[in-house]
Amino acid sequence: MTTSQLTTTSKPGAARRQGRPGIALAVIAALQLMVVLDTTIVNIALPHIQGALEFTTTQLSWVVNAYTLTFGGLLLLGGRAGDILGRRRVFIFGVLLFTFASLLCGIAQEPWQMLAARALQGVGGAIASPTALALITTTFSEGPERNRAFGIFAAVSASGAAIGLLAGGMLTEWLDWRWVFYVNLPIGILIAALAPMFINESERHSGRFDIVGALTSTVGMAALVYGFVRAADDGWRDGLTLASFGLAVGLLTTFILVERGAREPITPLRMFADRNRSGTYLIMMSLAAAMFGMFFFIVLFVQNVLGYSPISSGLAFLPVTAMIVTAAGLSSRLLPVLGPKPFLVSGATLTGVGMAWLTALKPDSSYVGGVLGPMLFFGFGMGLVFVTATLTAVSGVAQHESGAASSLLNATQMVGGSLGLSILMTVFSTAGREETERQLPSFLAESTPAQKAVFSETKQLPPPWGHQVLAEGIATAFWAGVGLVGLAVVTALFVIRVRKSDLDALSGGSGPGGHVA
Repeated sequence: MTTSQLTTTSKPGAARRQGRPGIALAVIAALQLMVVLDTTIVNIALPHIQGALEFTTTQLSWVVNAYTLTFGGLLLLGGRAGDILGRRRVFIFGVLLFTFASLLCGIAQEPWQMLAARALQGVGGAIASPTALALITTTFSEGPERNRAFGIFAAVSASGAAIGLLAGGMLTEWLDWRWVFYVNLPIGILIAALAPMFINESERHSGRFDIVGALTSTVGMAALVYGFVRAADDGWRDGLTLASFGLAVGLLTTFILVERGAREPITPLRMFADRNRSGTYLIMMSLAAAMFGMFFFIVLFVQNVLGYSPISSGLAFLPVTAMIVTAAGLSSRLLPVLGPKPFLVSGATLTGVGMAWLTALKPDSSYVGGVLGPMLFFGFGMGLVFVTATLTAVSGVAQHESGAASSLLNATQMVGGSLGLSILMTVFSTAGREETERQLPSFLAESTPAQKAVFSETKQLPPPWGHQVLAEGIATAFWAGVGLVGLAVVTALFVIRVRKSDLDALSGGSGPGGHVA
């Protein structure tokens, strides 16, 4: 059976133009590229966003967190919406919402406007992204045709980070930082227009929306992250800090109770009953926490301390992407021979070596001597873990639940990234304040009246004193990253027990487990 024979024009929801699987795949892959790209394209523009909208460094972390929290928190709900309401319909709505939010990001004039728009972007991404992958099963017949489509989809996902780094640098330097958001407008509109022409609608299934579970988990994690970020600026005894942590505990506890009693929970808690799967989720959450923090702070270091342009900053991160791709390919080939545990242990360990090396950053560190070497270790370690963790997460899961298992892995990565960035930001701010106090006597004795006036207004030391403060804060924050990666190493060593034979059923499969790998 060919793709064009899967549906007929008389069937409700059939694509208006049949027999164009290449165009259908291009539309689906373009959405995935846009969503994945947005996690890195904005990173390169962060220093410029900070200057234009007058974010503090602590507040700037919310430009990342507002997107990742809503994306990760609502990802499973987005997948459920596609099953119940129709995947193409939900796909188009998600694309349009993401596109509209991108416009709001581009025209933002105040910090709160940017953060609200970024959160809305995350909602759009959470609605569209899971349905994009599921639409491949609607559009392509099972077998080699579908497997090729999944391979192209995976390649686009993997390349999105590198494309985002370069595109973010070029758009920010050649046009303006606002174009890292405006670039989504023509792409999103074109995707929404082409989808009903070339993509078939899926069958609608009965089911319930676990709105309470989705909201309590997302808002609870947002409160937890806000507590850490608030503590970075106002201390651990601040009333709002304590209230935020209390709210987080209450909401996350409610979330667990709701999921235990729900007939159709958004997060099936039984997924955590298996030690290998729970361990894999913890490993990826810990490593994502370190990775988000590493990208955020290294962007600030290479642009604000080393003086790199946005394009140079994007190029500076390409070796990380190259190492991730290389290591992922290596682990894919050797996984059937060695089994998953060696890759989880060695990958987490190499990531930890890279993170520990970054704690030696100083204002006079060069890119080659202080940044490139650690990032190569970090990227290679992450590449060894990515494919292995994905397969381990779906090992032993019934085929009809493998989508939920892999989606939960993606959600834990996004939420873990936000939580990790907030933890590193708390350490950064504390270390930065202490270093500012140490540098202040030297600044007052050696600075010009103009520099003192700037400090009086901004409360931030100008270069070279400011470079010392930034470098010391970043280096100290990376020690928290070492601790997070250490948790992943310990988990890989003592919790994971999955064997090579446990993954045999997944190798080369055409079901969800196979295409996820």
